[in-house]
Amino acid sequence: MAKIRLDASLPGMASSPHPLRFVTRLVDGHICAYDLTADAWGVLSPVVSFQPSPDDSVVDHAVSSDFQHAYYATLNAVVCVSADGAEVWRSPLDPASDQPFGHRPNCLLSVDERVVWVYRPDAMAERDRPDQWAALDAGTGTVLAQADLQTVGHGGEQLPHPTSGQVLLNVGEGQDGSVIYRASLTGARIDLTEYPWVDRCLIALSPDGHQFMTVDHGQADIALHSYPDGEVAFSLTVDAFGHDPDEVYLEWSGGYLTRDTVVVTLLGETEDEQEWFRHYRVDVPSGQVLGEFDAHSENPYDIHPLGDGSWLTADPSGHPMRWTDAQEPEGS
Repeated sequence: MAKIRLDASLPGMASSPHPLRFVTRLVDGHICAYDLTADAWGVLSPVVSFQPSPDDSVVDHAVSSDFQHAYYATLNAVVCVSADGAEVWRSPLDPASDQPFGHRPNCLLSVDERVVWVYRPDAMAERDRPDQWAALDAGTGTVLAQADLQTVGHGGEQLPHPTSGQVLLNVGEGQDGSVIYRASLTGARIDLTEYPWVDRCLIALSPDGHQFMTVDHGQADIALHSYPDGEVAFSLTVDAFGHDPDEVYLEWSGGYLTRDTVVVTLLGETEDEQEWFRHYRVDVPSGQVLGEFDAHSENPYDIHPLGDGSWLTADPSGHPMRWTDAQEPEGS
């Protein structure tokens, strides 16, 4: 394992055709945005911090690339606020739900920042209709289009495709499995495609958008799929990592460290029933396991690969910490 460097002069950083420009985190009730284009390593400081409207409890969030607006979801609304704290618009998730648990809306700002995509777990919110996927005008909050989903989800995760304008949605239905959709907005219509699985969880899109990663809902294997058709390029079971599949599981975390390397997470227990986890690297072109990967994470989900050779973990402060494992320059 190469020595960790937390400075700005790092050799060997892999280039990404569509690198992430910034990330957001909810810290002490504020929506914070962090610039990833700067040469910043270690604990990152927010470029801007947004204050949600009074009495709003944020469950998901996004920020515009000019850092002028934040968009967030509560259990019963999607809201846009400006950098000075003013509420720009509010789009209610009607009818209001009085169920405090079991449903978590999700919001995503489109790559062109014109649309806020919203997953609504309406069935679990007891709104007497199926789950919804809606597209809102980012400037006004007006509903541009929406589609019924054949799911009863507790929550969802959305990933924007970097070039096509399409969005992927993973709906988690608890013990009933997981459903993955792909959508694009065409006028006042959402063109919706459902992938033919109910047992795969979406983990990540590759930086160039040519591929995506899933983990079996039963945690038996990981697979890489071509985008958009979903054809499996290869899959790996637990034994490919040198572990007993009767005792060790694939965790629903990881992602693309670079276009050609993914991080995979395994979970197990010691003889004393102490839970452990390990990260591994896998070479995408060959499908070969490259070995263990020390991500410095505190739990199996405490890793966010950025696609450029760096990754984030969470600092105790709540702010992200950025890492790379590039080797030190010779003579240093």
